Amino acid sequence: MATGNKNTDSFLPLAGLARDGWSNDKETTSTCLCGTVQLAFPTESHSVLNRFICHCADCRKISSSMFCSPFMVNTTDVRFIRGKETLRSFSHHQTTVSGNTMSNHFCITCGVLMYRVSSGFPAALLLRLGPVDDFRLAETKLKPEMEVFTGTRVAWLPPVEGAAQFDRIQQPPTGDV
Repeated sequence: MATGNKNTDSFLPLAGLARDGWSNDKETTSTCLCGTVQLAFPTESHSVLNRFICHCADCRKISSSMFCSPFMVNTTDVRFIRGKETLRSFSHHQTTVSGNTMSNHFCITCGVLMYRVSSGFPAALLLRLGPVDDFRLAETKLKPEMEVFTGTRVAWLPPVEGAAQFDRIQQPPTGDV
């Protein structure tokens, strides 16, 4: 577990090779598996534009899972600590529902998808919940508030308790459409 100027309610397990992730009341880090890429972002409610689970086909494929758990933050609120120059981007529009181009930004070393950017919302980053260093934030400030594309959710995965359920994307759009 990482130590230092941290909130005592944080939980930073050994979940990657870097051991310098941190979290406090206003900001936290997100680090790829190998530790090459690390960024910080605010966790205050006015900075996190939305939090959701997406069950669309595009998110399934890009996440190598049956859903993804992104949250949207203004680009200007994200601060790269290291590794921005080592990110590689892959862009496509063929599998997004809206046809917007989705740019996917991966660590070149370990392959972790750190964030996505939609051409429909270029001023926001769709950060991923998985690389966030403080695991407790997934239960608190970053807990999904809605699920989208629930019509393609696998039957063995129940709805998130308390999260609004939508068969399509809702406004304000999340950028994954």
